[in-house]
Amino acid sequence: MVCWKVTVDLVTDAELLAAHVAGDRHAFGDLVKRHYDQLWRTAVRTSYSREDAADALQEALLKAHRSAGDFRAAASVSTWLHRIVVNACLDRIRRNKARPAVTLDYTETPEPSDPRNVTAERETAALIERALAVLPPDQRAAIVAVDVEGYSVNEAADLLGVPSGTVKSRCARGRLRLAQELEFLRDPRNRT
Repeated sequence: MVCWKVTVDLVTDAELLAAHVAGDRHAFGDLVKRHYDQLWRTAVRTSYSREDAADALQEALLKAHRSAGDFRAAASVSTWLHRIVVNACLDRIRRNKARPAVTLDYTETPEPSDPRNVTAERETAALIERALAVLPPDQRAAIVAVDVEGYSVNEAADLLGVPSGTVKSRCARGRLRLAQELEFLRDPRNRT
């Protein structure tokens, strides 16, 4: 077994993954450090609770660690990791079958520097999270990928392993359901 330490800033994700497969004990950790924040946000937005997100992310990273040798570069390493995380979240949702309440723990949120109404924003965010929890897992995953994470429909299709048209229809159905769930938030003066 060859063990070698690479300079993290000078290598690509694919090179880090290859180094991990070749036996570098630190390469996978360095790769995860690069993408952890994004993967965590994806897990939180795809799951129904922070606890499920943490468990799903841990399962996904273990799976990625174990299956790194199977990576074939059909997509970028970050896309591959994202897809593993989304699939782990969806698997956990299917296993749980129950939809627990959304955690309202905002202790990790930094204080804003502008005078916005933070309480109202947090309440609105909690309402949106609750509305997302009503969606079926496939629609929720599509909405999170496209509308929250900002992926294009084609990128989301690659991430979710479905055709682009499926992502479009899931997003359309999900947005319609979200609009119905959140109708009460609309300003009555803006209704037509």
